[in-house]
Amino acid sequence: MTTKAFQRIYTQLEAITKATVALKAQGVSNDELATVDGRLAQVVKIKGDLVTLQVFSGTEGIPTDSEVIFFGEPPALNVSEQLAGRFFNAYGDPIDNGPRVEGEKRYIGGPSVNPYRRKQPSQLIPTGIAGIDLNNTLVSGQKIPFFANPDQPYNQVMANVALRADVDKIILGGMGLTNDDYLYFKQMFENAGALNKIISFVNTTEQPPVERLLIPDMALTAAEYFAVDKNEKVLVLLTDMTLYADALSIVSNRMDQIPSKDSMPGSLYSDLAKIYEKAVQLPDGGSITIIAVTTLNDGDITHAIPDNTGYITEGQLFLRTDSDTGKVIIDPFRSLSRLKQLVIGKQTREDHGQVMNTGVRLFADAANAKTKLENGFDLSDYDLRCLDYAKDYSTKLLAIDVNIKIDQMLDTAWELFGKYFKPEELSIKQNLVDKYWKGNN
Repeated sequence: MTTKAFQRIYTQLEAITKATVALKAQGVSNDELATVDGRLAQVVKIKGDLVTLQVFSGTEGIPTDSEVIFFGEPPALNVSEQLAGRFFNAYGDPIDNGPRVEGEKRYIGGPSVNPYRRKQPSQLIPTGIAGIDLNNTLVSGQKIPFFANPDQPYNQVMANVALRADVDKIILGGMGLTNDDYLYFKQMFENAGALNKIISFVNTTEQPPVERLLIPDMALTAAEYFAVDKNEKVLVLLTDMTLYADALSIVSNRMDQIPSKDSMPGSLYSDLAKIYEKAVQLPDGGSITIIAVTTLNDGDITHAIPDNTGYITEGQLFLRTDSDTGKVIIDPFRSLSRLKQLVIGKQTREDHGQVMNTGVRLFADAANAKTKLENGFDLSDYDLRCLDYAKDYSTKLLAIDVNIKIDQMLDTAWELFGKYFKPEELSIKQNLVDKYWKGNN
């Protein structure tokens, strides 16, 4: 070992795997950064004086006498107002040809906010998407994923949520984005004139998959600066958490760890939880709300990634294509926001809860009618009206391209009720029918 300008330099590797190298070193800490033969690496395991480093770009071609230089610190991000409107890579370096950010150095991946400093979430976050705001209302400080098949336009939905959400800062953590997706996000934000409140950390498909593991921590370190230090409402968008979990799997498999369910590492639950548990509502008004995308394999929610995610988060938003209208919708049957009752009828109109329940119940009646039709049974007049209602409901309220305010969503629902049903078929309180009924029956 030699020491140069306070850096510890070693030149003898004990072992090399596909993703890691091991060497004997002292005074090294977990998560510390280093370079191995000029390639960036991070400490992932320490056993006595044997240190294992994960090499982000892989170990191919690294000789046993490679120079290993320890940085003496874990990954960090400079935080300040200069972050706003900028695009960065997984290491927090600018990728938008702008200057480096000056500010306070914060190490990424620290603990989440002390539970004593947390407050029960109670602030509505409107998105303009009726399938969310009407049926699965979001609350500041919530953590919730989109579940979607890979062919669904989930990145477009995320971009639209970013542009519509009434928050102070939006932080995008893009993992495994194609260059087209990256440019899509960049152009959407620029064209909307919203760059001043959006911060993006991006790993593309052309970059090493293992780098994705840094993206959520970078995004959440920036989020904590604005939420905790500046008392701002921050929305964090993470896409795609399945690719994040795949990167975890790559590392654990190459380190010869025994895989758990679906080839995932046994630490998957805690790895996901340390990200999602950063969501918080703070007493002084700051908040971090996390919306993440988890792509599915043919809608399989029993896979280890969505299965573990469901235990950690407070619901899910399920994207699917409606077979009757061809529209991509937020599925009312498989979607759930466990915190919506904290704001429905309190920060929204008094009829919200009953309109929501009735709208979904009638949509379920239409699904039953469709099953009867497919099985050759005769349909009643009510069944036929439900089928017509469902197409309108899907097009005007569930589709992801609907962009209206919550009061308009409620008014639209009343118009559909009045178009297809009688007041007594709704099971809505009479005083609300008297006040909001828009039909002729």
